[in-house]
Amino acid sequence: MNKTMLSVVPRREFLSSASLWITGSCLLSSFPVRGAALQTVPNLPEELTTVELEAIEKSALARDLENYFGKGYSCAESMLLIGLRHLQKPEELVWVAAGFGGGMQHRETCGFLTAGIMIMGLAAGRLKMERPEAKDWNKQRVDAYWSWWTTQAPVRCADIRKEGTNSKVCRRLGLLAASKIEELISSFKA
Repeated sequence: MNKTMLSVVPRREFLSSASLWITGSCLLSSFPVRGAALQTVPNLPEELTTVELEAIEKSALARDLENYFGKGYSCAESMLLIGLRHLQKPEELVWVAAGFGGGMQHRETCGFLTAGIMIMGLAAGRLKMERPEAKDWNKQRVDAYWSWWTTQAPVRCADIRKEGTNSKVCRRLGLLAASKIEELISSFKA
């Protein structure tokens, strides 16, 4: 008879290793998954088009982003902070995003992308519905944000902004992302 051996991992060890699993999955996000091709964009625009500028001018989140991005706050921190302000959450929660700036400090998954997903999670948490429905609401918006993002820019920070270049491309992308996040969460009812 064969006995199946189970590995028991104490809760503390499991929780401390969870960050490694999350980081690993984010690092692998740049590889093709479910038939998706690696995205390459040789030169992302630095300046907003007239249409993009009009959309940003209508977005309170995008206008607020200008107060933080590049002024002591990383991409992830500035995005999360405007979401916290919009959702009337404690601003000290911005520290949650401290390690996500600069592509998780390793030029991997863009902080504007990760913080945008965090904002949608916070918005879902305020919904007056059962948890399964709120999670579905969140999933739909995260899927929409991801789909939108991948039509705008690569997922990896290193592919968005080449080393040694200025942050204009990041500013443009952050403003567009803030506007998109506002559009996606505007339908929630707190």
